Amino acid sequence: MTKPLVNRAIVVTGGGSGIGAAIAVRLASDGATVGVFDRDAGGAASTVARIRDASNSAHAQVVDITDYDAVKGAVAQFEADAGAIHGLVNCAGWDQFSTFLASDTTLWRKVVDINLMGTLNVTHCVLTGMAQRRVGRIVHIASDAGRVGSSGEAVYAACKGGLIAFGKTLAREHARDGITVNSVCPGPTDTPLLDAIAHDGGLGERIAPSLAKAVPMRRLGRPEDIVGAVAFLLSDDAAFITGQTLSVSGGLTMA
Repeated sequence: MTKPLVNRAIVVTGGGSGIGAAIAVRLASDGATVGVFDRDAGGAASTVARIRDASNSAHAQVVDITDYDAVKGAVAQFEADAGAIHGLVNCAGWDQFSTFLASDTTLWRKVVDINLMGTLNVTHCVLTGMAQRRVGRIVHIASDAGRVGSSGEAVYAACKGGLIAFGKTLAREHARDGITVNSVCPGPTDTPLLDAIAHDGGLGERIAPSLAKAVPMRRLGRPEDIVGAVAFLLSDDAAFITGQTLSVSGGLTMA
């Protein structure tokens, strides 16, 4: 059986760990050559090693997505290695639990720079080529926080809501170019990021059970729960789906 993403070069930002790493491994198993974009050199190398150990293809690009020029260079290098980019998964993200009034402008800027501006940077660099070639698939990894809000994550939720609106706008602007743009919204997911922000916020081990209770399926998501939806939206089976927002959250939100 032919793999659904064979001979397609796909960039995954934040591919060094968590959801991004799981997505990168799945896309490579589906035949894609994956560009693992991450500021963590060790994490990116680890994901690439996992992919190559399974006899699939990947390249690591160590890049800070908040730096537009660095992103532009990383995109050019990946295309030199793997060919024209067909797909983009914007998964890189960061947060720290804090009520809005207890936070400050330093935190706001960091959250916005990574979650929103970073995605704008990568999308602009990749979409430019897609529009010229009149083909492409983009998936934003947003969050249910961007759909319904999340206490302690005001700025993060604002960014993720912005990604959803950004994706819908791009979907309208580029539908006639043969480019689809959709958003996948995980709910609470057991990742190194969740563990880190829980401890940074002083919540420690209390946060995971509390979040799990809010999910109808009564558990946190796992990175592997997210990958199927992303792989589908990047495939030809989803060629007539664009501008959509899909929650993968165990029923936490039901549109």
